[in-house]
Amino acid sequence: MSSVVVKICGLSTPPTLEAAIEAGADMAGFVFFEKSPRHIDLATARELGALARGRIKKVALTVSAADAEIEAIIAALEPDFLQLHGSETPERAAQVRAFFGLPIIKAIGVATAADVAGSGDYAAADIILFDAKPQPGAKIPGGAGAAFDWGLLRNVRAMSWMLSGGLDADNVARALVETGAQAVDVSSGVESARGVKDEARIAAFVKAARALSLPASKV
Repeated sequence: MSSVVVKICGLSTPPTLEAAIEAGADMAGFVFFEKSPRHIDLATARELGALARGRIKKVALTVSAADAEIEAIIAALEPDFLQLHGSETPERAAQVRAFFGLPIIKAIGVATAADVAGSGDYAAADIILFDAKPQPGAKIPGGAGAAFDWGLLRNVRAMSWMLSGGLDADNVARALVETGAQAVDVSSGVESARGVKDEARIAAFVKAARALSLPASKV
């Protein structure tokens, strides 16, 4: 048996990164997308990357980014994973993984069973992250605090995957039971205001997620 893998996404300050590390989170996500309230610049990425080095897995989240942008992010953050959270095709995901040599997390927006089934096209992705599909016209592709029908994931077993979208300390245990997820990702659910992480909420989320014993994780 193993505890659930926890990723805290959208970290942007040393105190909140420290809170995630001290709470025992497995992954720290850093957003590189200027339209997001959680976006960090390269100088901040260098500072946070140095603070996190060897203490927590670092995830660089990009949205349909060009190679030059990804290269600059890697140089600054030295991430352990690249998270593709845009409209990247299966072919683009494979290209990014091959070119940069880093494991890929591919975010899939979910509204229907067809969205879940389509995730199988991303053979190059090391982890699939199932998130709520953004509303038409949304400025950012995630981090909106919206959940989706967790029942759509009940039969997902063949791949390494994470659950995201609308999670918080109050519902994460139920989400794990209903979906069978072995890994979770949270952003807005540990914030006191949009884009502002809360240290106490981070600790509460990790504690709630770890309250369950699960089969050994594939993530």
